[in-house]
Amino acid sequence: MQLRNDWTKEEITEIFNQPILELIYQGASVHREHNDPSEVQVCTLLSIKTGGCPEDCSYCPQAARYHTDVKVQKLLDVDFVIDKAKTAKANGSTRFCMGAAWREVRDNKDFDKVIEMVKGVNAMDMEVCCTLGMLTEEQAKKLKDAGLYAYNHNLDTSEDHYEEIITTRTYDDRLDTLKNVREANISVCSGGIIGMGETNEDRIEMLHTLSTLPKHPESVPVNALVPVAGTPLADQPKVSVWDMVRMIATARIIMPKAMVRLSAGRVRMSVEEQALCFLAGANSIFAGDELLTTPNNDVDADKEMFQTLNLKPRASFKGAAAEKYLV
Repeated sequence: MQLRNDWTKEEITEIFNQPILELIYQGASVHREHNDPSEVQVCTLLSIKTGGCPEDCSYCPQAARYHTDVKVQKLLDVDFVIDKAKTAKANGSTRFCMGAAWREVRDNKDFDKVIEMVKGVNAMDMEVCCTLGMLTEEQAKKLKDAGLYAYNHNLDTSEDHYEEIITTRTYDDRLDTLKNVREANISVCSGGIIGMGETNEDRIEMLHTLSTLPKHPESVPVNALVPVAGTPLADQPKVSVWDMVRMIATARIIMPKAMVRLSAGRVRMSVEEQALCFLAGANSIFAGDELLTTPNNDVDADKEMFQTLNLKPRASFKGAAAEKYLV
């Protein structure tokens, strides 16, 4: 199957709406054509600056305007973060992602500290990733020069549904940041969240936007909403595993070489449900007890799951993303 950036919404709709077993089979077939189905990349995500964010993302417990249990925490010390990265590597992670609850990156001492963190993790032969909010061209270049491998900036949902979820920045702001990251030759990590009151058409629209970017994101996280008390989406029902499988398989088919990441919401899935997601084309997970501020799967439980399913951690700097990184 050839890589395409000219998918139409009609084509993606036809793929997405197939009978679920046929869709899983097709996703699994494309996955095997382009990837080793026994490999799953293990990533660790650490919140390096928590809470107090001025944005109004309806799903996020770190927004200052919502009353949640999240305690505001200033930017962590560089040495502390490097120690966390060492622990993550010892537990099998090959990518270490650092997240800061900022609206955008500012050129100040905090950004200088993040640059030092990036250099430190990069020196450990791990793929280093950041998610810091909006980013200018110059800031992206500075991060690249420091050794940043990937930058995460999710679209979250479709452009049509976006204003129902976030009003403090525009969809174009997100696309502009992805453009700045891509042009700095940094691997793009961008996906979305399902379970926020969107329709299937919204889900298809988001996948269409991702798959028709100038280059497919090298990593596409598929998140199931983890409702948090105090946020506007606190009462949303749990996302069905079939909805996750449908998103993962469709993403795999239209973006065959991307790392499709089974991300937030995995903590509420059984091993059998996660196995379905891997079969459909997911080949990346987040490990560790927390994803920024929401619960995640226990490291030992994940190791047991890998043994049960005969999965192995994917090595760092592998595949198309690594070729791009080495340019």
